[in-house]
Amino acid sequence: MSGYRNPIPTVDIIIEMKQKNNKKAIILIKRKNPPYGWAIPGGFVDYGESLEEAAVREAKEETSLDVTLKFQMHTYSDPKRDPRKHTVSTVFIAEAQGTPKARDDAEEIGIFTEEEIDFPLAFDHKQILSDYFKQKKKFL
Repeated sequence: MSGYRNPIPTVDIIIEMKQKNNKKAIILIKRKNPPYGWAIPGGFVDYGESLEEAAVREAKEETSLDVTLKFQMHTYSDPKRDPRKHTVSTVFIAEAQGTPKARDDAEEIGIFTEEEIDFPLAFDHKQILSDYFKQKKKFL
C-alpha cells in the first residue's frame, strides 16, 4: 500500500485586530521562505494535533500572539493552491490583542484593512480573503 499519496493538511488563520486608528483589520505576514510574498499566517498540521491546535500554534509561531479562535470559515482543496505540493487548508477566523511580531518563517508582519490589501498574495490567499470579506459584509 505504499503507492498511496494523500494531500497534506494545513491551516490558515485570519486574525482580526484593530489598527492604531481603531479600524478593523487583519494580520498578514511576509514569508521568509518560498513561495515568497504576503500571506495569511498558517502552516502544516503536526501528527497528533487537531486543526484547532495547529491554528493556535501557527498563529503564535508566526505572529507571537495568543489568538482566540472564533470559528472555522471554509476548507480550500484545489490541488494547485500551493506550488510546493498538494495541500488542503482549513481556514479559521481568530481574534487577538497586543502587538504582533514577525517570528518563525515570517520576515515582516502588518495589520491591513481590506482596502490596503492591493498587492499580490501567496498561495490562494487572495481568494480566501475575498471570500472572508464577502462573508463579513453579508453579516454586518
